[in-house]
Formats: sequence, structure tokens, C-alpha cells
Amino acid sequence: MNAVNAEQLIITPEDYLSGENLSDIRHEYVDGDIYAMAGGSDAHARISGNAFFLLKTHLRGSGCSTYLSDMKVQASDTQYFYPDVLVTCDAADRKENYSKRAPVLIIEVLSHSTEGYDRGKKFEYYRQMESLQEYVLIDQSDVHVDVFRKNAQQRWELFSFSKPEKEVCLDSVKCCLSFSALYEDVDFKLAEGEQTSH
Repeated sequence: MNAVNAEQLIITPEDYLSGENLSDIRHEYVDGDIYAMAGGSDAHARISGNAFFLLKTHLRGSGCSTYLSDMKVQASDTQYFYPDVLVTCDAADRKENYSKRAPVLIIEVLSHSTEGYDRGKKFEYYRQMESLQEYVLIDQSDVHVDVFRKNAQQRWELFSFSKPEKEVCLDSVKCCLSFSALYEDVDFKLAEGEQTSH
């Protein structure tokens, strides 16, 4: 492949956004490259749904909005992602139809195939957003949640929540989520099968 052809394969943010609005498949976009989003497991869907419901209920009437994985977040001019759950309290975001730019909270439910990326490079991309206060990683095969929280010095600190604790507390939205509600209806044996099937 020559250099001209290689350059032609680079997709502009404008092309990505216009194509994404017409696509039946979700894609994330990173610096000219697009990546199709794979479907999630039963546990992944249940945990994401539970987190969304709990946050949506808690934030009702607050001016903050909670979104599931169909809403894009714009980490930079050339990076767009679909978090499992996001919360934004920004007035300008309420006027944006297809993507949000100022989330205070992003949640990803970990899978075997994405955990390394979610903890590493993806978190690096998310940290570009000044608005982001907490980044939450939820294990789907065990009761365990890691919360990365930005402190007053703008440095990220890790807070881990697991048994025998009964809840995970999120400072960004002033909310504590009980593990029983967050993991409601999750079949851990089924989730363990997801972890070992790759």
C-alpha cells in the first residue's frame, strides 16, 4: 500500500460523526480510526442497567443527566467513545443531541477482553476531559468496584470497594450504591463463563 492510499483510509471526525448517525452498529473513533463495538454479556447488560437506574433515580430533578451506552462522549476533537454509563451536569451538554463533552462520571463494566484497555489507554483518553471527576470500573465476575477519583491537586486516586463492604460511594454525584442493587439479578456463574471463554 502506498502513502496516498494510506492517507485516504484516515477518516475525519466529520465523516465519522455523519456516518455514525446513520449506522446500525456503534463505533468508537480514535484519531482517524474507527472500532466497532461488540455486544456485551448478560452480566454486563444487567450491571450497566442497574447502575443507570440507580443513578437516574438518585439524580432526578438535580439538573444532571444519566446516559447508557448509546450516548457518545467526546474526549477530544478526534476521540469519541461509548461509555457503559455516563453522567453530565453541564448545561451545554443538554443542548447536544449526539455526544456529550463534559461528563463528571464515567462507568465501564469490565470484560475479559477489554479490561486492560479500560484500565490503561481508554482511561488516558478520558483523563483529557477537565470535567471528569470519577472513573468507575465494575467487575462483572465478582463483587468488586474500582473508583478512580480526581483529588484537589488534580491527581487521580484509586479507591477499591469489595466484600465485606456493602456499597460503593461516588463523590461526583453524592451517591452511594449498594452492592445488592448494583449486582441485582447477576448470575456470577454465567459471568465466570464469559471470563474463561476467550
